[in-house]
Amino acid sequence: MSAPRLFSREAAPVELLLKGVHVLDPREGIDAVRDILVRGGEIAAIGEGLEAPDGVEVLDGAGLHALPGFVDPHVHLRTPGQEYKEDLATGTAAAAAGGYCAVVAMPNTDPTVDDPSVLGAMTDRARREAVVPVGFMASITRGLRGQELTEMAALRDAGALGFTDDGKPVTSAGILRRALQYQRLAGGVLALHEEDPTLSVDGVMHEGAVSAGLGLAGIPSVSESTMVARDAALAAYEGGRIHVQHLSCVESVEAVAAAKAGGTRITAEASPHHLTLTDEAVRALDTSRKMNPPLRAEADRRALIAGLRDGTIDCIATDHAPHARHEKEVPWEEASMGTTGLETAFAAVYTDLVVPGVLPLALVVEKLSAGAALLDLPTPRLAPGAPADLTLVDLAATWEVGAEGYASRSENCCFHGRELQGRVVLTLAAGSIAHRTPVAVT
Repeated sequence: MSAPRLFSREAAPVELLLKGVHVLDPREGIDAVRDILVRGGEIAAIGEGLEAPDGVEVLDGAGLHALPGFVDPHVHLRTPGQEYKEDLATGTAAAAAGGYCAVVAMPNTDPTVDDPSVLGAMTDRARREAVVPVGFMASITRGLRGQELTEMAALRDAGALGFTDDGKPVTSAGILRRALQYQRLAGGVLALHEEDPTLSVDGVMHEGAVSAGLGLAGIPSVSESTMVARDAALAAYEGGRIHVQHLSCVESVEAVAAAKAGGTRITAEASPHHLTLTDEAVRALDTSRKMNPPLRAEADRRALIAGLRDGTIDCIATDHAPHARHEKEVPWEEASMGTTGLETAFAAVYTDLVVPGVLPLALVVEKLSAGAALLDLPTPRLAPGAPADLTLVDLAATWEVGAEGYASRSENCCFHGRELQGRVVLTLAAGSIAHRTPVAVT
């Protein structure tokens, strides 16, 4: 029997009837107004004219959409060691507020999740604190130093979903090749932060006309794309499996597409901020828009969108990266890299890409949950017999980001102050209510 891969606190299974809600699940081929009956935390029926058994709460879903719960394969929950930024309780509460029924935490913590004892402590803590199920990636190398591989098999046995040195690239091709060899034995996926530090050096934003105008050191797109091409070649040679994190530029999309065409086992993700913003947003020097990889040019943004459409990019992942005020309220050059994103992901993509007709809603819904399969987790679906992992959204609702505060402990959201359309009003995760907005659901 394999080890558990997702962990959360115990909660009462939901008993609920959603009446007259617009059910949209592209994988199940449903896009129609229906009733959804949830019994004991499981979807019992989807149909018309369903009646509520005794003890089952009834919610009027008129004007609302029921979607499969989102799954984020790339978040930073800062536990252990950096709880002043985020912890399992606040980070998963932010996830629930954004419609997520599961998230996967990165290992660049203090200490690094590079030993089964650290991973075990984290899974125990998740069982006490996590509002939605959370999985954990272990590091590829000890201490993220890129020199010595972790005990990958032992970490898998302890519950690791896969391995990543996210926050840092695996610069040594030899080390990555060995990791791919061990991966074939241990299982799991290698998720890669693609960056050549000899090219990015001390850059603080995308290298281009805007960086030149601002007089800021730039990070060239080739610092990412050359590593994507290298690692795809290594994965192909070793028959390994890699997942490319936070794609940001044209050349990287092309490299992934070429690798897929050649039969390489490669998947990729893009973030809401790279899909909706460009380096023009940096002109105000708002440090919530400083991240790595950086916001790039309009041509890069369009390439990412095209990659979502044609399947080159497999999923949308937030790279939720909370930071405390003292790490962001400093001059641009000194500010930490990263933006929060769990609470705004759906609304940002819906507002900027779905409402204008750039992407269909069904595709966005599919990409927001596709991260599950990439990590060998069950993909949420709206079907009888499936666990109640769903989100209820009001597509007509508008709201100002941050006006009512954040569920996250940190406030460094690149969409702060913006009015977005599309509000999550209810999230069911693992058959329990993880988030509810009483004002919006009557």
